[in-house]
Amino acid sequence: MSSFDADDLRTIGTPIDGNVPPGDPSRAWPNRKLDYKLVSPLNRRKFTVIVVGTGLAGAACAASLGELGYHVESFTFHDAPRRAHSVAAQGGINAARARKVDNDSLDRFVKDTVKGGDFRGREADCFRLAEESVRVIDHMNAIGAPFAREYGGTLATRSFGGVQVSRTYYTRGQTGQQLQIASSQALQRQIAAGTVNLHTRTEMLDLIVADGRAQGIVTRDLVTGEIRSTTGHAVVLASGGYGTVFHKSTLAKNSNATAAWRAHRRGALMASPSFIQFHPTALPVNSEWQSKTILMSESLRNDGRIWVPAQPGDSREPGDIPDSERDYYLERKYPAFGNLSPRDVSSRAAREQIDTGHGVGPLKNSVYLDFRDALARLGRKTIEERYGNLFSMYRDATSEDPYTVPMRIAPGAHFTMGGLWNDYDQMTSIPGLFVGGEAGWGYHGANRLGANSLLSACVDGWFTLPYAIPNYLAPLLGTPELSLDDEAVVSTLNDVRGRVELLLSVGGKHGPDRFHRRLGEILYAGCGVTRSAEGLTKAITEIRELRGEFWSDLRVVGTGNQFNQELERAGRVADFLELAELMCVDALDRDESCGAHFRAEHQTSDGEALRDDDRWCFVSAWETAKDGRHIRHDEPLSFTAVPLQTRNYA
Repeated sequence: MSSFDADDLRTIGTPIDGNVPPGDPSRAWPNRKLDYKLVSPLNRRKFTVIVVGTGLAGAACAASLGELGYHVESFTFHDAPRRAHSVAAQGGINAARARKVDNDSLDRFVKDTVKGGDFRGREADCFRLAEESVRVIDHMNAIGAPFAREYGGTLATRSFGGVQVSRTYYTRGQTGQQLQIASSQALQRQIAAGTVNLHTRTEMLDLIVADGRAQGIVTRDLVTGEIRSTTGHAVVLASGGYGTVFHKSTLAKNSNATAAWRAHRRGALMASPSFIQFHPTALPVNSEWQSKTILMSESLRNDGRIWVPAQPGDSREPGDIPDSERDYYLERKYPAFGNLSPRDVSSRAAREQIDTGHGVGPLKNSVYLDFRDALARLGRKTIEERYGNLFSMYRDATSEDPYTVPMRIAPGAHFTMGGLWNDYDQMTSIPGLFVGGEAGWGYHGANRLGANSLLSACVDGWFTLPYAIPNYLAPLLGTPELSLDDEAVVSTLNDVRGRVELLLSVGGKHGPDRFHRRLGEILYAGCGVTRSAEGLTKAITEIRELRGEFWSDLRVVGTGNQFNQELERAGRVADFLELAELMCVDALDRDESCGAHFRAEHQTSDGEALRDDDRWCFVSAWETAKDGRHIRHDEPLSFTAVPLQTRNYA
């Protein structure tokens, strides 16, 4: 194993400015909107905006800009917009509407979000998220999302992790799917109107940067293999997160990091790449050859109780273990929040129980999520109304009936709080390149609160990007789109073609999935729920060795001029192998614990994350030089409305 440390792996670059309006963070968004330049309705059709991704952020952004009159080129590698991965979010969407008399408010929403992220996100961004959350619910309700309702007709809410109020709006266990359907319908309306041109089964493989601005993308038609370029006045990446770098994750198998990573290699900074959320209610891995994990919604923790046998190695059936011999460890350790403790806290607590011999199931790698008490208190009909489809999904996946036996759950790689760095206007370090949803980083800090992901995607797509992009476009009025024969376009096209040919020509013995699986094992061991300097150093060495093996022993069958999923996967795994090294470098460099980034060397006497605000109260925004060097740029963080404090959920 190499004996390098953080100083050997990175250099310190210049500080960066998040472009946050000065003064009271609660007034930042109203003040910024008032200062934005506008584009008049008659001039909007003169601009072309490229939007990559048709999930909640991408579909909303494209639909909004189309409705306003801009020309939009929309890209998805799916066969239809509604198949984007936003459909997988189940439990709900938060909003600071304060409709229940439980002392919720906009300020409390901000406090919960800043605190939940362990003070490693932008405070002003959280105020925007809270303010626009009210409009999001009203808007999604108006365009057809079938939110659950109380008997009197008002929209129903429930609680989610990290909060003590009821602010989560939901559609049973299908919230993401129903919001995605409504957003896709809005997008299809603009496609029919002619303002949006949709490209399905098309994957972005590179970003075109000319004159210091993002002016287009290079794509591959996944059916024909054709590589072509599209140019415009601005580019929006709403391509999702990179949790699939772990191979076994809760994300769809096709989810990937290529669009964002290619932009990063063109100069877009990558913020906090090591901030990965491990969802505490994923299903455990049952086989070495399992292709992914399955997510069970956090909403289940409203009524389900999490426990393990108090005696290590207890192999009795759960129904044979009396309450006196059960450890409801979240209720014991965090009585104020109990089973609705934040995800990072809950995942670490579960990992601790499993690692100390209290794990359950055939592989002893899970904990119980038990609905016995809720069924007795509320009755089966009520539980079916709240979670019926989730219970059915669990039964289909495990052949176990959660109405009669407890579910088994375990932490699984899920959401990425890191992503392309963007300023307050959602623009990256490359002018003209914007991000939305999980592809960015701003709201969640070092840990995302449950039900804030659907919200952040909707806020970005419907109510942030449609304001910020015109502000960027207004000075470009009269500027033509970049010509397809421009030197920058031709050069980028040639780079993509060369990369595809390189993948096809390695001529090794093993397909890309073998390398991806091994990468996931390295990351779970070295950059997982708990990290250490020793483990991260080992992981970096192993990733570099695996990357060398990939480029010498990869085998891609078929050609590039056809439908070729092995070629698709190979390109994505190649990018994962580069991203994974940066994740580990970031985790090794950040010599503190915060949120989901838990360094074993930095914990309190009772095992909680120990931040170092004097040295690390900033966002790490990474540049990767052409020679592979990692350069860290810092954006300082300040907190005035929610002062720095130690998180306490007890």
